[in-house]
Order: sequence, then C-alpha cells, then structure tokens
Amino acid sequence: MYGFGPVAYRPYSAPEQALLRSGFGQWHGAERVDQIATLVESTHHSLAKDFEGVDLVGFHGQTLAHEPAAGKTHQAGSGARLAQALGLAVAWDFRSEDVAMGGQGAPLVPFFHHALARWAGLDRPVAFLNLGGVGNITWIDPSQEDPSALAACLAFDTGPANAPINDFVAHIFGQPYDKDGAIAAQGQANLPLIKAFLSVSYFLRKPPKSIDRNEFSSLFSDILALDPLDAAATLTKLAAEAVVQSFLHFPSPVSALYVAGGGRHNQVMMRAIEAGLQVPVFKVEELGLNGDMLEAQAFAYLAARVLYGLPLSGPTTTGVPRAVKGGLISRP
Repeated sequence: MYGFGPVAYRPYSAPEQALLRSGFGQWHGAERVDQIATLVESTHHSLAKDFEGVDLVGFHGQTLAHEPAAGKTHQAGSGARLAQALGLAVAWDFRSEDVAMGGQGAPLVPFFHHALARWAGLDRPVAFLNLGGVGNITWIDPSQEDPSALAACLAFDTGPANAPINDFVAHIFGQPYDKDGAIAAQGQANLPLIKAFLSVSYFLRKPPKSIDRNEFSSLFSDILALDPLDAAATLTKLAAEAVVQSFLHFPSPVSALYVAGGGRHNQVMMRAIEAGLQVPVFKVEELGLNGDMLEAQAFAYLAARVLYGLPLSGPTTTGVPRAVKGGLISRP
C-alpha cells in the first residue's frame, strides 16, 4: 500500500435509514430487499462517479443478514449493476467464498489493518479496532510481511458497538446516534447487567469469531427496560467492556490500540475503553489516517487483492481452514 486518494461521503436520510433497518435479517427475495439494493447501488454510484482516474471499484454493499454457520451471508446491492452504471470494473461479493469454505465471512478488514501497520512503520504488535455497528478488532505483528501468515494477524468481532445504541437513541430520543456520548453521560451503567451479558458463550469462545448485527437482540430486553438515560449508559459501557475483554484473546501484548469508526467520537465509550486497558489508546488519526473512511478504504484495498488473486481472509481472521481469495469482478 502506497497512499490514499480523495474520499466522499453521503449519509443516508432518516427515511432511507428506516428502509435499511426494515431489511435487517432478510434474504434475497424478501419484501423490500430489491428496493434496498437499488438504494445502496444508487448511493454508491452518486459518489463514485465523480472520482477521476479510477481503474477498479471495491463495493461491499449493505449487510442485511449473516449466518456463517448455515453457510449464508447477504449483502444487498449488485456489483454487476454498479459496474454497468459506472462504466468501471467493480470488485464485490467479498464474503461468500469464505463462508462457503467454512469461515465466518467476517471480519474482512484485518489484512488491510496489517497493511496499515506496515505503511505507518510500526514495528511492534499493535491492535486496530473498528467501532461500527459491531466492533471488530485485529491483533497485528507488523514484522510479518504476509498478512495471511498464521503469526501475522488475529481478528474477531468484539461484540455489539454502535448498532444497539443507535437503534435505541433513534427510537427513544429521535436522534440518529448519541453524539459524543452526551446521552450516555447523563445515565448510570448497570454493571450487573453488563456482567451477565458478557458471560454468554460468544464472549468466552476463542477467536476467530463473528456476530450478526442482530444476534444479541433477545438479550437487550433487560437493558432496554431501564431508565432511558441509564439504558444508553449501559449499552455504551457494554460496548467498551466487550473491547476490553477481547484483549484476553491476544497471542501477545500490544504496544497500542488504534481506533477507527463512528464509535471513536463517543467520548463516554472511549474513556471506558481507556480506563479498562493498560495500553495507550489512540484514534487512527494519530497515524495520519481518516477514521471515518477507513472501512471504505479497506474495500478499495481488498478490491486490489481480488484483482491480483491474493487472499482476503485466513484461518486467524475468519476461521476458514486455509487462506481464501474470494470476491468477484464485474466489468461493464
């Protein structure tokens, strides 16, 4: 990896977000799935069409359902249709091959995290954390040149992060997210509920492992029954404690944790992570990176790996038996 190009961003409107939420847990052929796919494709087209000098587009789509144990994953949006609309080659369907080979199909950003650590000149083990709807973390030894080497990376989902907070805040407070953690800061986290939540089998299972955005929906009922401010505080503290607990699975200590994704703007969550760890915690901007765009840049990087026939995942990132290339390339 040599550097980064321009970026663009358009948030989904409130009605668009509602449409996307209506499709969570749905598979191909279900009601509104085609409508969601059209929305995802048109949104990406509106942003990508203005970039100059592009040879290949990496398109992930919107995950609606993910059941690796059943060998199924569903990302809404067709790279083939997007390729026709853009007049450019599009790499897409990054997860299906991994899932078909017995892997978790997620997380897929670890090889990119490994590339970032080497690009930044880091020489000791570090961890990269993405706080999106679900948290995912990568332990990295940057002295290893090949990210698919067994000693190079260990990656897994830490647990729920922004998704339950955003859904709760939207439902109760009419806001798309808890800006800066301001709502959570007014409440008290219920520590016994958090302890009970983190005792479920997922958190005790050795990585690599992954979860679906909605996997813990049934466990949230006790939290959502709390006073709204306390519920927000509890959901936020839960996300942080899941990150702290994830460090127990690392093969060796890390020298620092670098955080990307929307959750890094949540001051309450970040302070809770820092308080629970014995290592320095930084936003990825400390390395000269754009923490809001890292996930999109990851799929540009993975698109190049698809083009060159390089693996996207391996035994220590998704649990797949061997390194898997995966991905499709559609041309106009």
